[in-house]
Amino acid sequence: MVERSILINNKTGLHARPASNLVKAAKQFQSKINIIKDDRSFEAKSMLAILSAGIVKDTKIRLVCEGEDEEDALKNLTEIIESNHEE
Repeated sequence: MVERSILINNKTGLHARPASNLVKAAKQFQSKINIIKDDRSFEAKSMLAILSAGIVKDTKIRLVCEGEDEEDALKNLTEIIESNHEE
């Protein structure tokens, strides 16, 4: 299991478009992938779960990946989350 803390910088948080990009990327990996916010876990391969998490700008989340491709998943998904800087 690997994990990383990430501060959401996108002014609208993980709304529909960034969430969709994240879900699409997460589904490419075999690993179990979760986003932890306020001690609650949300399945990163579920659009509904991510949107229901209510992740807004300046929210600190933990991205947790567990499985055979966990390192690649963590690296790739972290880059996707951190690259969403819509202004």
